[in-house]
Amino acid sequence: MAETRAKMAQVDPVWTHVCEEARAAVRDEPLLGGFFHSGILHHPTLERALAYRFSLKLASGEMSEQILREIADEAYAVAPELGQAARADCVAVYDRDPACHRFLQPILFFKGFQAMQAYRIGHWLWVNGRRDLAYFIQMRVSEVFGVDIHPNARLGKGIMIDHAHSIVIGETAVVGDNVSMLHSVTLGGTGKEDGDRHPKIGDGVLIGAGAKILGNISVGHCSRIAAGSVVLQDVPPCKTVAGVPARVIGEAGCEQPSLNMDQRFSDDG
Repeated sequence: MAETRAKMAQVDPVWTHVCEEARAAVRDEPLLGGFFHSGILHHPTLERALAYRFSLKLASGEMSEQILREIADEAYAVAPELGQAARADCVAVYDRDPACHRFLQPILFFKGFQAMQAYRIGHWLWVNGRRDLAYFIQMRVSEVFGVDIHPNARLGKGIMIDHAHSIVIGETAVVGDNVSMLHSVTLGGTGKEDGDRHPKIGDGVLIGAGAKILGNISVGHCSRIAAGSVVLQDVPPCKTVAGVPARVIGEAGCEQPSLNMDQRFSDDG
């Protein structure tokens, strides 16, 4: 058994770590033993555990848990990049959220992570022409998690959405890799215009709580958007912007704001 676990750790270190944490959690809190077994230890892979969680959380009188499980299992089987993105998201939350002390926490407890994985399945459905089903997933994610991401939006890997309450990301928005955002962020349009109308967020960007980024504008790589800002114009790379409307107030302060998570700024950025 030890040799098998060692081999698995080399193949899939994230999932191996999650399972080790779940076994320890069962020992520490036997009353939640069934919860940790059904959510983690019962499953052979991270993908199977995520499919179970997806179906359990989003099932309703309109769509059964069994059907949702089949949809998720198909998505993970056909598109291995979904599982790769989930691992990157899990590591991102563990690395950047000071309230996250174990890899299993995002999978079992954090609605930002769970909403992201559900969005990824909805996006897979959308790009494969199953748009009504993708809309259904969007609706249920909004109802259950309070996160509204259009299934056509394109989000990269290593995304951390802290708290995740009232997140809105529009249809033509693009979000790069290793982006961090806090609650009540909006990536929206500016009116009734059709077509490409939502923001394009570069890699490594940190978006503070309550920030609104509106219109078909670009936010450069490794920039910081201060909490409560309303961004209506392009943001250059590696800058900090703040205010209503937002303006450049200095440099980003570090090479990777989304990893550093420092939301304070001074007169020199």
